[in-house]
Amino acid sequence: MSSSVRLFRDQRYEELKGQCIKHGRLFEDPKFPASDESLFYTRAPPRKVEWKRPKELCEDPRLFVNGISSHDLHQGILGNCWFVAACSCLALQEALWQKVIPDFKEQEWDFKKTEKYAGIFRFRFWCFGEWTEVVVDDLLPTVDGKLIYCHSNVKNEFWSALLEKAYAKLAGSYEALDGGSAADAIVDFTGAVAESVDLIKGKYQETISEQMKLFEDLLKVHKRGGLISCSITASSGRANETETAMGLVIGHAYSVTAVRKLRLGERLILSFKAEKLFMIRLRNPWGKREWNGAWSDNSEEWKKVSSSERKRLGLTIENDGEFWMTFEDWCKNFTDVDICRIVNTSYFSVHKTWEKKMMQGAWTKNSEPLLNRSGGCFDNRETFLQNPQYIFDVKKTEDKVLVSLQQEDRRRYKKEGKGESIPIGFEILKVEDNRSYRLHKLTVQERVATSMYINTRTVFLKRVLKQGRYVLIPTTYHPGIITKFILRLFTDVPSKLRELKADKPKMTCWSLLCGYPRRVTQIKIQSAEGLQNQDRSGGADPYVLVKCENQQVRSAIQRDTTSAVFDTQVIFYRKNIDSPIIIQVWNSNVLCDQFLGQALLAASPGDPREEQTLQLRGRGSREAAEVPGRITVKVFSSDDLVAL
Repeated sequence: MSSSVRLFRDQRYEELKGQCIKHGRLFEDPKFPASDESLFYTRAPPRKVEWKRPKELCEDPRLFVNGISSHDLHQGILGNCWFVAACSCLALQEALWQKVIPDFKEQEWDFKKTEKYAGIFRFRFWCFGEWTEVVVDDLLPTVDGKLIYCHSNVKNEFWSALLEKAYAKLAGSYEALDGGSAADAIVDFTGAVAESVDLIKGKYQETISEQMKLFEDLLKVHKRGGLISCSITASSGRANETETAMGLVIGHAYSVTAVRKLRLGERLILSFKAEKLFMIRLRNPWGKREWNGAWSDNSEEWKKVSSSERKRLGLTIENDGEFWMTFEDWCKNFTDVDICRIVNTSYFSVHKTWEKKMMQGAWTKNSEPLLNRSGGCFDNRETFLQNPQYIFDVKKTEDKVLVSLQQEDRRRYKKEGKGESIPIGFEILKVEDNRSYRLHKLTVQERVATSMYINTRTVFLKRVLKQGRYVLIPTTYHPGIITKFILRLFTDVPSKLRELKADKPKMTCWSLLCGYPRRVTQIKIQSAEGLQNQDRSGGADPYVLVKCENQQVRSAIQRDTTSAVFDTQVIFYRKNIDSPIIIQVWNSNVLCDQFLGQALLAASPGDPREEQTLQLRGRGSREAAEVPGRITVKVFSSDDLVAL
């Protein structure tokens, strides 16, 4: 077994199977027994449940019959349509389901070697950042000789029932799967990055331009192996599990099985004045009850599409739970969509390759403010910075950044009544280009992104960020809440994501010899104006160089301007507080950069903290001759090294 796979409850598949074969018995799982405690934690079963092995339910049991398909599954008496929808999505991608059902050929029944069958199966789930192997026996809950939970539409196919049992074991019981999120299950199956989109709040139901952006996004996700599910949220007058006039079920998870641009025949071009229709295909986990509007199975619209095109789309005219809709109708009838992206990190791919960094962390409580890591969201101004802090760099001029924050799965706490996810989210702050210690006060930093705060297991954000250094602060909505999380960051070039743990420079034996910082100073260089022209076009290519003792920080170059906006932030921990900080402006040249002027700052704690404009001067003291140009800065200093 790969060392990267964790064993759930420390059960080794090969070892257990070998023992069973050696002693000529079928496996019975002591860690998830065939009893009511594995079924329920709050209520007794409505009828007597009998646990039976597949061989007792049919003559020729199989893991798969004619391969795996999204049509294989049917929901049982549990309210876990979300799980079945996720399985339907999983069945569409062979590379993905073969990770969840490892060595599936070896696990298949072999009737030529019945002595090798031990009634034991294994499945793998992506749990909190690592693949976890779960072992189960083949005893399945039945009533009147029929499976009561997830099952196949073929009587002798058992992959879905056994997969559900392994997932129930992971959650603590079958009842723990009653009510959940398809996105969570898909993440557990694949390690995907989940994004939840509210179609109403995003105005996708009414804005055509937003619809088209979303369609192209879903088309790309689907083509690249991502998985998508959707649902209709219950509201006043519309209860869960009731049916709309158009045949859709409220509060019910549907899997998206295709996203296509439909080629139109000549008659359609004349009537719709378009060459293509944007279409989406869905599947109801019940295996029946379908959309009855335009482009439903028996609608008139399909008569206008050629038989070859219908065949290409896989259109079936039967009540099998699968149906097509136009994307516009889909946006108008559904309220929520979960998009699970398989983010490509392979260097051997024709598609865009992302650089991935993953960190495991926790919100922990401590009465000492410098040690507390559960400060709540930004609204809690006094404690917000008492959260875990992660720093990363954007190296390009601009870079698209994907952030996924995932809290631990709380389903196992359902028995104690604590199974609901905690509202979580995060902030991204643009900080000083040379920051290496934790933030203690917000002064010159800029809030550039805020995720939504919601009680889902995963919060996702896409954002284009400018070049610079950033601090990402994951938080619970309320302060004082304790739980674990994983943070994943995807960028185009390496981001060097790491946790900020130290509050200030470390005192070492070298500090006695070389000195220890006595003051911390933050500077924001906002802009420069009135600089001397440096080229024929009447402009310059200025940048700022900030020097403090033996350190220096350089800004990005601003092209072809004598009035540049830098928005550069720096921070220095200063040993020699009498030595001024020097801010120099330079013009970038191919051969040799040209000095344009400088300003000297004492940067004492008592100095004004308001924005100030300084005249540029030549090299030397504060009394050096004035040169063309001024810079606008903000300066903060403190002799308390954890004040900023």
